[in-house]
Amino acid sequence: MRQLTDKTALVTGASTGIGLATAERFVAEGAHVYLTGRRKQELEAAARVLGDRATAIQNDVSDLDDLDKLFERIADDGKRLDVLFANAGGGEADQPLDSLTPEAFDRTFGINVRGTVFTVQKALPLLNSGGSIVLTGSSSARRGVVGFGVYSATKAALRQFSRVWAAELAPRGLRVNTVVPGPTDTPGLRGLAKNSGQEHALLDDMASSTPLGRTADPAEIANAVLFLASDQSSFITGSELFVDGGEVQVYP
Repeated sequence: MRQLTDKTALVTGASTGIGLATAERFVAEGAHVYLTGRRKQELEAAARVLGDRATAIQNDVSDLDDLDKLFERIADDGKRLDVLFANAGGGEADQPLDSLTPEAFDRTFGINVRGTVFTVQKALPLLNSGGSIVLTGSSSARRGVVGFGVYSATKAALRQFSRVWAAELAPRGLRVNTVVPGPTDTPGLRGLAKNSGQEHALLDDMASSTPLGRTADPAEIANAVLFLASDQSSFITGSELFVDGGEVQVYP
């Protein structure tokens, strides 16, 4: 039996990368998936790949009005949610303290922290008891990576939110966990590398930071998200699941 038969899931940041790979896995496991993203063309392309068990809604998680419209649409469709994968996020690779701007700080916290917090808050009325909330963390939150101060701080903030929410939402039968990818070969990571002007060097350096000596495929992260979303993890909440090739545990 498939693990998400007759379930409904929402995956934010699902146009490409980890979000898209997870949406694909959820559909394969029997779920109807709402997928969101800011870039309309990529989002529509993702929906075509996923077929009739996917509904694409263009959405910016940093815009609270957009979030309201998203959940109104799901409710208008007569749906409730069993799984929320709050995956939308972003950042820049080169934001050292001496050149950090208020605009870059606000943009990164606005998407990664504010956007995630209010995505989860606004989803609560639609989440069924027994449901699962999965946040996307980052192994950079456990390491002192030059230029990643703001980005890693946002992910550390989400880790603490997940602990508190796990306690707050347990009486409702909701579980909250964080998947922590290591370096993963996604368009987002390649974009960070490209913007730095050192694409191959950055990717090679990230691969060498793991004992396995490579970056992850997005499907490998999706496998872990599926575990946290399904009843296979029914007694797990408030946890971090590291899918990082041993980066944090072996090379702390």
